[in-house]
Amino acid sequence: MSSCNLDIVQGESVSGTARQVRVATVEQPSPSSPGVASPSPLLAPWRAKLEVMTAMDWMELLLPCVRWIRTYEWAEYLQVDIMAGITVGVMLVPQAMSYAKLAGLHPIYGLYSGFIPIFVYGIFGSSRQLAIGPVTLVSLLVSNVLSSIVSPKEELYTELAILLAFMVGVLECTMGLLRLGWLLRFISHSVISGFLTSSAIIIALSQAKYFLGYNIERSSQIVPLAKSIIDGVGNFSWPPFLMGSIILAIILLMKHLGSSKKNLRFLRASGPLTAVILGTAFVKIFHPPSITVVGEIPQGLPKFHIPREFDHAESLISTAVLITGVAILESVGIAKALAAKNGYELDSNQELFGLGMANICGSFFSAYPATGSFSRSAVNHESGAQTGLSGIVTGITMGCALYFLTPLFQDIPQCALAAIVISVGISLVDYEEAMFLWRVEKKDFLLWTITCVMTLFLGIEIGVLVGVSSSLAFVIHESANPHIAVLGRLPGTTVYRTIEQYPEAYVYIGIVVVRIDAPLYFANISYIKDRLRQYELVVSGSTWNGSADEKIYFVIIEMAPIPYIDSSAVQALKDLHQEYKSREIQIAISNPNRKVLQTLSRAGLIELIGKRWYFVSVHDAVRACLQEMPSLPGNSPRLADQSPQRPRGFSQQQWRRRTGDESGPTQEPLLLQREV
Repeated sequence: MSSCNLDIVQGESVSGTARQVRVATVEQPSPSSPGVASPSPLLAPWRAKLEVMTAMDWMELLLPCVRWIRTYEWAEYLQVDIMAGITVGVMLVPQAMSYAKLAGLHPIYGLYSGFIPIFVYGIFGSSRQLAIGPVTLVSLLVSNVLSSIVSPKEELYTELAILLAFMVGVLECTMGLLRLGWLLRFISHSVISGFLTSSAIIIALSQAKYFLGYNIERSSQIVPLAKSIIDGVGNFSWPPFLMGSIILAIILLMKHLGSSKKNLRFLRASGPLTAVILGTAFVKIFHPPSITVVGEIPQGLPKFHIPREFDHAESLISTAVLITGVAILESVGIAKALAAKNGYELDSNQELFGLGMANICGSFFSAYPATGSFSRSAVNHESGAQTGLSGIVTGITMGCALYFLTPLFQDIPQCALAAIVISVGISLVDYEEAMFLWRVEKKDFLLWTITCVMTLFLGIEIGVLVGVSSSLAFVIHESANPHIAVLGRLPGTTVYRTIEQYPEAYVYIGIVVVRIDAPLYFANISYIKDRLRQYELVVSGSTWNGSADEKIYFVIIEMAPIPYIDSSAVQALKDLHQEYKSREIQIAISNPNRKVLQTLSRAGLIELIGKRWYFVSVHDAVRACLQEMPSLPGNSPRLADQSPQRPRGFSQQQWRRRTGDESGPTQEPLLLQREV
């Protein structure tokens, strides 16, 4: 038998017939008890860490770029970082203008958003491959909210977009400094996937006006968009539709070839640039009157600009929170994946702070909210980027485009930029994830469907709210209704497992062994009490044998999976003990951890139940109960009769069919007296 932890328990012996059974008893922990460490102050770990930090450690904490600068291998990294940075820069220039149009802004603000934030993130960000800048989803959110406040043609629209970048940056920095990134762990992947899929459809439909040649209603709901497209079909124009479709096909073909063939990997990044070059060349040569172009774009780097219009900040708070959430889910998710692939650690809270600083500084140079991009980060990684220098090179590429190339951008067709956005939207439609969820877990598929449908028909904000609420509801439901298993002994062993999974396990008449696979706290303790009463009936003879002559004398609670227990649960256990005591049922506790044991001790539950009824293992508890059984009037320890008359669960029936034994005896002799 396993020995008990001497720091927490003492052993006392109870005489048996041929062998003694060691019953693990518990003493109340006290600061003076040897082996029990006094509780450490809350800030002690932080204080100890700060005391040993060197000046270089402080530098790396405040400026994460120092980590890769210190270890930079110039001969090995420089060339690949420069090539990766230029590749992403070439990809970002047309994308930035396209996403700015999606956000309802002039294309120049997309270029601004892909300039200053990149340099700032290179200093404060901890990911070495993440490519930040404007992205489709954030651009759609900006357009959806700001267009309901003011017309995109007014200057106030641009000011609010810049203010939004500042607010998002402040939120991200605050969450990073307070280490609150864990809050978004409660949003399931199925909700994110459903949201991205529906948003991709909205994004594609919102860009249809540049393909169709007529204006459509600006909305984040599919019904108004579809109705507007149908109503204006009489104004359909063939030239932009034909050009946009051809350019879209070229982009998708290049993306497919770049993803499927290693030697053509460069095509994936050059697709958007190819689309812009082909479209611009066609317009310059043929001057088609029915194809609209970007128009004049200011030349030069962005000027310092303090965000204004703070009186509208209150109406932008919800959107800033939503964009911050998207930034965490997208940026931190892809950054962690890239860090794992490249073998370095990434602090998600530091990553949040870096994104926040990038947005705050960007807002002073006319940038709207920026975050990490899936597509550009993947290209950056595939191009061999090793450090944050690749991001700096991307920023330099954007600066060169702003300073020298903007006169060339004025003849870019609007349908070419729309094709770039639609191609990204198509890649976000995650129908494969929906099929996977349907096969694996219907509950997650339901979450995916709810989020997707609500976002499509009720808008992005409501869709996200419903999806997140549904996700939290599932989490709360699972927490409030935890899994509780009845355990039985596997034949020939001292191992106890759930009888549903192992129908061959044996259960002793008069003893119920249950395992609670969750913490015990106020939200689930009522459910657990009800289930314990139910299991008492299920295991009793009145349910299994069709007779009422069998009685439960012992209920053993396996507490190994329980990480903590709160005061409400302690009180409930006291009530349960009193209820069982009135019916001559003894509770036994098996293998509680130190934290749970200390809570029970402080609450006086150890003395109430009795020290001799606390055990190191389930088998210890069962052996002690079996030894007590003969002293109970009219009882002797024996196995439950698992005859054909006993109702079996699905897994038990399946096990019977597999073994081909539908009615054979399942009795196993009781433990030998020398084992007891």
